[in-house]
Amino acid sequence: MPEGDTVWQTAKRLHTALAGRTLTRTDFRVPKYATVDLTGRMVLDVTPRGKHLLTRVEGGLTIHSHLGMEGSWKVFADQQRWTGGPAHQIRIVLTAASATPAAPDPDVADPTEAHPARTAVGYRLPVLDLLRTTEEHRAVGHLGPDLLGPDWDPDRALANLLTDPARPLGEALLDQRNLAGIGNVYKSELCFLLRVTPWLPIGALPAEHTAQLPLLAKKLLEANRDRPIRSTTGRRGQDLFVYSRANRLCLRCTTPIRVADQGDGSRERPTYWCPNCQAGPAPGTTPGAD
Repeated sequence: MPEGDTVWQTAKRLHTALAGRTLTRTDFRVPKYATVDLTGRMVLDVTPRGKHLLTRVEGGLTIHSHLGMEGSWKVFADQQRWTGGPAHQIRIVLTAASATPAAPDPDVADPTEAHPARTAVGYRLPVLDLLRTTEEHRAVGHLGPDLLGPDWDPDRALANLLTDPARPLGEALLDQRNLAGIGNVYKSELCFLLRVTPWLPIGALPAEHTAQLPLLAKKLLEANRDRPIRSTTGRRGQDLFVYSRANRLCLRCTTPIRVADQGDGSRERPTYWCPNCQAGPAPGTTPGAD
């Protein structure tokens, strides 16, 4: 599930594949941008912002994308078969020319062979916009401090979270206006580590846990931004404490983990918790396994 660490990894992969290279093909497969052609422009950088991706190109333009629940960007070599999903799920294709390294290897006949052309394909992207780079704030200006970004400010993040003390902790954590990068997985895992349910009003969180919250959230995302498999437990084969473990035994106390939806019902928000380890209010359980 794409969260801040996944987006950070995706941005790094796209930056490595595209930055500093000239686009030789651009194909926007959304009606609004069907006639847009960025061929001949150089990709300047790919930057993550919370769960958003900003791909900046020459001419002061930014391709803004969001992975949502099921979106992904895949990078392919020339002639490699695209394997991210069926063709009708593709929203954008960006092909960048092969690159000549700054210090070519004299033993390599064609220096571009070491840096061949790459194609980035965006699948199932629920958000895809083309913006002026000077207007990126229209897409990401509402976000709180980014847990993996240079603007991270734990004090401001905590102040944002505490603006509405009656709000359930889980909902406050998911609100990207408070702090950017947390999704359903980290919401459930953070609440477990803090030993409270996601339905506990954030203002009722014990003071020592309140101060710890932003630091713990950052620690979890930083620990996972370079890992192929997300882990909050440090245990091989048991990567998560509660998320997607409904009806399985708690790794701490062996009580069966429960699951229920959280929020207003407009989105699917399966929320996992241990009824024994985590104090606070909780709804009746919703039947269902992983």
